[in-house]
Amino acid sequence: MNRTVEELMEALREFIPEDRVTNNQTILEQHSKDESYHTPSLPDIVVFPTTTEEVSKVMKIANQYKVPVVPFGRGSSLEGHVIPYDHGITIDFSLMDKVLEVRENDFLVKVQPGVTRSQLNKELKKYGLFFSVDPGADATLGGMAATNASGTTSVKYGVMRDQVRDLEVVLADGTVIHTGNLAAKSSSGYHLNGLFVGSEGTLGCITELTLRVYGIPEYILAARATFPSIHDAVKAVVSILQAGIPIARVELVDEHSIKQVNMYSETNYKIRPTLFLEFHSNEAGLKQDVEFMKEIVAEHDCESIEFESDHAARNRLWKARHNLAYAYVHGYPGKKLMVTDVCLPISELAGAIEHARSALNSLGLTGGILGHVGDGNFHVLLMINMNDLDEIKRADQLNETIVMYALERGGTCTGEHGVGVGKQKYLEKEHGKALHVMEKIKQALDPHMILNPNKMIKMKEK
Repeated sequence: MNRTVEELMEALREFIPEDRVTNNQTILEQHSKDESYHTPSLPDIVVFPTTTEEVSKVMKIANQYKVPVVPFGRGSSLEGHVIPYDHGITIDFSLMDKVLEVRENDFLVKVQPGVTRSQLNKELKKYGLFFSVDPGADATLGGMAATNASGTTSVKYGVMRDQVRDLEVVLADGTVIHTGNLAAKSSSGYHLNGLFVGSEGTLGCITELTLRVYGIPEYILAARATFPSIHDAVKAVVSILQAGIPIARVELVDEHSIKQVNMYSETNYKIRPTLFLEFHSNEAGLKQDVEFMKEIVAEHDCESIEFESDHAARNRLWKARHNLAYAYVHGYPGKKLMVTDVCLPISELAGAIEHARSALNSLGLTGGILGHVGDGNFHVLLMINMNDLDEIKRADQLNETIVMYALERGGTCTGEHGVGVGKQKYLEKEHGKALHVMEKIKQALDPHMILNPNKMIKMKEK
């Protein structure tokens, strides 16, 4: 860093009020970590902009003096994305939290990056609309775009990249660009939306998003189905998808995780491999689909199935599923949660999950398996004693075993959590020479390597 912290703060305070530029120790610590197990690291300064212009000016100063910059949403990421290992400036977007425009006739909404998923849906409900991507955590939309988040509804509505129509992005040198437009499709130019979504703050700072939204379904039905084995449950999902039934969510929870759900959420679910399902359609059509679905799961030895159409009952069901990570955290005090994340072709999913359970047991680790099985994505939730070096080593071994299994079968090292620092070592194996193309893009857009340095792609300034 070519300037002292005090000099940088003085330069920043020339255009941002003093109370929004800080090196207060408590605030630095709040921005030193995310929800992952990765080691924290303090930034030098935290800035709270309220406009794109302020972000642009921050980037111009940072670029001039080659100061690292890390964009920060709510810190709910799981692979160390927002941890400032190179220190420098953290830009906290929490004050850029306005829903700027709802274009209900175009099924679009324009928001600032600090708007959260639940905040947006509360606003959209007035128009009979909703935003589909549901990663579980109440993350910011800017952060969700940065990691290409997905979650429980992606089987029907797609992932974050599928919802982005346009982004306003501040580049490393302070230039402000738009990556798309309001049209439903375009054949004009390179697909910059796809480039910046999932770039994890390494190519630019997202300051505005135009997103696709949907009409609230006429009828929603949730269900919970139990099976004798994970293999049977996954095969049932494949058959449901092949039948064209309009399934909006389908989540697999293994026996160990059902135990945690029961203890934490005070439920009394049968301790068997379980599918949590949800269907969106009109009532008449859905009744026919559900009867067909019941026939399909019966062919895969479904032991029981219970339906919930009442809003409160459905919320209880999905709250129990969404709180599963917290169920593990509260169930193992003193241990830290580590979450694996791979995605495979759905035909390979049952084998991958069975392989993960076998590896989990053989390594003597505590954890459960859950997944967004409709799109081939699953996680192992591990509880680790961070003071036990051998346990940490075994956890890393499990993660690598799961990732390698996925890559060897045409999958990816991360389905939705992103790369950050935790998955960097797998990128070359997954992408081969394409990784060098990514490096050239990074070099072109950020030649001084100041934007979230050493995340996703490790590079040095040339």
